[in-house]
Amino acid sequence: MTTHTYLAIAMIALVTALLRFLPALLFSRMERTPRFVIRLGQDLPKAALGMLVVYCLKDLDFTSLQGYLPATVACVLAVFSYATKKSSLFSVLLSTIAYMLIMNLFF
Repeated sequence: MTTHTYLAIAMIALVTALLRFLPALLFSRMERTPRFVIRLGQDLPKAALGMLVVYCLKDLDFTSLQGYLPATVACVLAVFSYATKKSSLFSVLLSTIAYMLIMNLFF
């Protein structure tokens, strides 16, 4: 490997470590967690799921059933499962499994 590769790996490791440890360093002396951090913890899972839905739907082809049905069913299932279970991981896994089953069994 080249020096450039080692430097890139070192920078990625440094930024990752910094992003992991910085919140603990900043908020360790506080008695209570700031409200904006609590709010981020509540809103980011919904935002991430929304971004996944938009990303999944951006290239749909409505000229054939195969072009839109699997993604549409998976997205509806993701939104419904998140609304009922409030678990991003469950919603993503369920919708991914549904998408793969539809694609492999019917198309």
